[in-house]
Amino acid sequence: MDDRTINLLGDYLRARRELVRPADVGLPETARRRVPGLRREEVATLAGISVDYYLGLEQGRDRRPSAEILWALAQALRLDESATTHLFALANSVPRSRRHAHRHRVSPTLARLIDSWPATPAFVQTHTFLVLAANPLAQALSPAHTPGTNLVRTVFLEPDSFLVEPDPRQDFVACLRGLAGAEADDPDLAELVGEMSMRSESFRRLWARHDVGGRTHGRVTIAHPRVGTLTLDLERFPVPSAPGQQLVVYSAEADSRSHEALRLLAESAD
Repeated sequence: MDDRTINLLGDYLRARRELVRPADVGLPETARRRVPGLRREEVATLAGISVDYYLGLEQGRDRRPSAEILWALAQALRLDESATTHLFALANSVPRSRRHAHRHRVSPTLARLIDSWPATPAFVQTHTFLVLAANPLAQALSPAHTPGTNLVRTVFLEPDSFLVEPDPRQDFVACLRGLAGAEADDPDLAELVGEMSMRSESFRRLWARHDVGGRTHGRVTIAHPRVGTLTLDLERFPVPSAPGQQLVVYSAEADSRSHEALRLLAESAD
């Protein structure tokens, strides 16, 4: 584990403890608290480790926390499954290649597959939400699905061009961090996070929370200028043949108004 990864682990622990209220773990709230969330010594006590050892983890002095300690920290910090997986990835990662060319190449088979779905909006994105390929209906549904467009940039910098409810920003940032895993120095991710941190205060605030995961499925509402409001179900699927890529698919309930709206869009997209 290199120094950069150690720092990422410390940043993550610090951010997550600041999000836990004392009352969440059975501690009394006091007016004299000078820091948000839990103090370091409180986390150490809850996890059953010494304060000095925990401080070493946040500062990067201790390099090899055991699985038992990681599980104890996850419980102390009230981490869910995705956040716990991310904690383990940061603590136990091994050096990996920093850039994979296949992340930006969609297999001809996958491209042919989504193009064969004239009634189902579908697109392929990278781990940094760069759209690589999209079928005609996905592009008719929103210009944000045009290949070459980055969805994170769109939702934070051009929100009026992608009117989606519920607000996708927090979900996108959590998913972005989860997809990035421990490779926080990946060039594509570093470029995007650096740009967005400079240009968007809301992105900067959400990224600092260290939320991990994001939704892999759910129901969304999209406002379309020609066919009105559509209520669609969204599913994100990892692409096993191209780690870092995801297939995103929208669908509508049969015989619903949204299903009819998709049919009208499909006709115009032909």
